[in-house]
Amino acid sequence: MAEQGFSGPLEQIDECVWRIPTSYKPGMRVEGRIFAEERLIDQVRADQAPEQVANVAFLPGIQEASLAMPDIHWGYGFCIGGVCATDPEEGGVISPGGVGYDINCGVRLVRTDLMREDVQPRIQELVNLLFKRIPAGVGTGGPYRFNRHELRRILAEGVRFLHQKGWATDSDLECTEESGCMAGADPDAVSQKAMERGEDQCGTLGSGNHFLEVQAVEEVLDPEVANALGLREGGICVMIHSGSRGLGYQVCDDALREFRNTPEKYGISLPDRQLACAPVRSPEGQKYLAAMRAAANYAWANRQLLMWQTREAFEEFFGRPWQELRMNLVYDVAHNIAKIEKHQVGGKQKTVCVHRKGATRAFPPGHPDIAARYRAVGQPVIIPGDMGRSSWVLVGQPGSMEKAFGTACHGAGRVMSRNEAIRQAKGRRIDAELAELGIIAKARSRTGLAEEQPAAYKDVSVVVDVVERAGLAKKVARLRPLGVVKG
Repeated sequence: MAEQGFSGPLEQIDECVWRIPTSYKPGMRVEGRIFAEERLIDQVRADQAPEQVANVAFLPGIQEASLAMPDIHWGYGFCIGGVCATDPEEGGVISPGGVGYDINCGVRLVRTDLMREDVQPRIQELVNLLFKRIPAGVGTGGPYRFNRHELRRILAEGVRFLHQKGWATDSDLECTEESGCMAGADPDAVSQKAMERGEDQCGTLGSGNHFLEVQAVEEVLDPEVANALGLREGGICVMIHSGSRGLGYQVCDDALREFRNTPEKYGISLPDRQLACAPVRSPEGQKYLAAMRAAANYAWANRQLLMWQTREAFEEFFGRPWQELRMNLVYDVAHNIAKIEKHQVGGKQKTVCVHRKGATRAFPPGHPDIAARYRAVGQPVIIPGDMGRSSWVLVGQPGSMEKAFGTACHGAGRVMSRNEAIRQAKGRRIDAELAELGIIAKARSRTGLAEEQPAAYKDVSVVVDVVERAGLAKKVARLRPLGVVKG
């Protein structure tokens, strides 16, 4: 988190949008637009993330505006919550900083037929078992070992490879964004070092803000859509948040090293070296896209195996097959990714490269890229909050296409750096504080809980209010954490 606030102009242009005009910095090709509201705008100003929104507006080929979601906070190159689309026909670029280090970090939601009264009295025991069974923590390996040939297949095929191994169902594929396999992935574009880092980490949670939560549906706001998603009040769900682990981090690190002199090569002037980029159609841009897609496939496979281990743990705990518990995947969404998509820009359809960094695709009802079972209601949008409050399930709305290239936010958004959160937690027991709220939390270290304490985040309910009022997505259900496993 940047310590200094943003001193530039933020002009409110409608109920939920603030603008940074192109006059703020010579070289801005488009304006900046930040989705926010009065309760959030002071937090937005207190951070330097709006400066990053303005900097992204310098990228060649950028369309409409440099955007930021209401969970906006400081990141590498792009802010977290940053969105931009570039047009390859106009020299549009791809920037690794617009995807992030944890490529295809994302969230999946699993529903069950269990009810709160089945779980709440035994939540401590269930969390203990999940903590034992789910590999978590920095550098931690998992029970799945893949040889180099198998790892290459994961990079190329994602969850489809696991389907062939018996670790994914047809329904799992249908309810994963891109069916768990992004076309155009090339294992040959991934370095040996990245491969080595990924050999034993597929099926592991990692650390930082990654988590596995047992949740109860506390409130249903749209019963018809909730029913289509398999959610009901009092029902038990599991939310899993993880990404591509060390493999994805290395792919990003490799690309940033290779892109160091690329802007100069193509005559691109940037206000921030962290925005290093290359034209989408350049050899450098194509290589990064191929490697990023491979890392994205690895991330989908990682979350699939995490879910598979969770299903096995629930089987052991409740003494019933997971199929009988109806532990079905609701949906899996990516929130650190770049995709080639078709969008209406200036009254005509264009094929653009959409960067979503800490932002989630939110396509509206009827969009052809939505899983068939959800096409009538819109793409599920999963927005986790913090350990002490709520998470939300929404569905995409037409406003997302009109205003944000089919995008909504991905979480609550930090208001406190990890170091500051640790400092403020000194002498406190975050697990005990959560226990007083009826939430059982276990982590590999006290530091992990301190970094992720509820006070480190914005109130996700306020953030989600902005998303709905702006017409990006519609609220379906609010979920409350009962038990949390962290690295």
